[in-house]
Amino acid sequence: MNTPEMMSPESAIPSRAPAASTPDDTVLPFEVASLDLRGRVVRLGPVVDQILEQHNYPLPVAKLVGEAVVLAVMLGSALKIDGRFILQTQTDGPVGLLVVDFTTPGKVRACARFGKEGIDAAIAAGKTDPGALLGKGHLAMTIDQGTDTSRYQGLVALDGGTLEDAAHEYFLRSEQIPTRVRLAVAEEFIAGSGGANHRWRAGGIMLQFLPKSEERARMDLDPGDAPDGVDVQRAPEDDAWVQGRALLETVEDIELIDPEISSERLAFRLFHEPGVRVFKATDVRAECSCSRDAVESMLKSFSQEDRDHMVENGKIAVTCEFCSATYNFAPADVGANG
Repeated sequence: MNTPEMMSPESAIPSRAPAASTPDDTVLPFEVASLDLRGRVVRLGPVVDQILEQHNYPLPVAKLVGEAVVLAVMLGSALKIDGRFILQTQTDGPVGLLVVDFTTPGKVRACARFGKEGIDAAIAAGKTDPGALLGKGHLAMTIDQGTDTSRYQGLVALDGGTLEDAAHEYFLRSEQIPTRVRLAVAEEFIAGSGGANHRWRAGGIMLQFLPKSEERARMDLDPGDAPDGVDVQRAPEDDAWVQGRALLETVEDIELIDPEISSERLAFRLFHEPGVRVFKATDVRAECSCSRDAVESMLKSFSQEDRDHMVENGKIAVTCEFCSATYNFAPADVGANG
């Protein structure tokens, strides 16, 4: 999959100091020109809270879905085309399937399938990190521009690692772009007269080394890719990327989700010494594309026998896996026999 260049905003705000403050549910692109670095800060509040509250997932599953949402928003919002970016995992772990569907310029929905017994066992054993929940399988990232164009898809093996690990592997193998991603998800508890309430927050940051010089942009293959018996001497990493990566590694999870730290302030904290410029932020919203008409059309596409088997208690009920909305139909509405 050839992902388009990360961003080329028409207007930019020099960020010597974080004067502006983006709200939640936004993606803020930034650039560290002196180091040939570009990146994006994702900050999600009501969007991720709405997605997770629609499903009432167990805590570890909710956190994993939140991370996947941040990653999909981070990558999908970089597209310069109208279409969809779909992030999907299929693995043998307790969470067998994760799907995040991002539609440009900023609409997202997500869902997960998991085995309750597997999740309960993971919680009891204290093995609830993303790698343990996902297990082994693959991560697919798909760009879909509609019915008249071909899909572009990249696959990354999952072998007990995190979504961050998978993103790093994808950009190394498929795009050959030095990339680092950080993701964070947590519940925020709010004291009130009726007791403590909670809401979900999520955030992330991605940094990429994109020098204009082809020679500096070249990445050597990992020695593990060389034929047996061939001694590979890897070129040293570019100093600019080493510095940028070291600065990014200082960010803490709380900084990615703290509502008191704006995206601009975070970028300034990390990169004020080499100089950072932020660009116009884009909005993100949680919205499902399901509808009664779409579900009815889907049902009518099934065979007569399949529709007849769907009838229970005199009706056909279909629940959307993404938003949990339920659509009820009389058998006659979709050509089924009650």
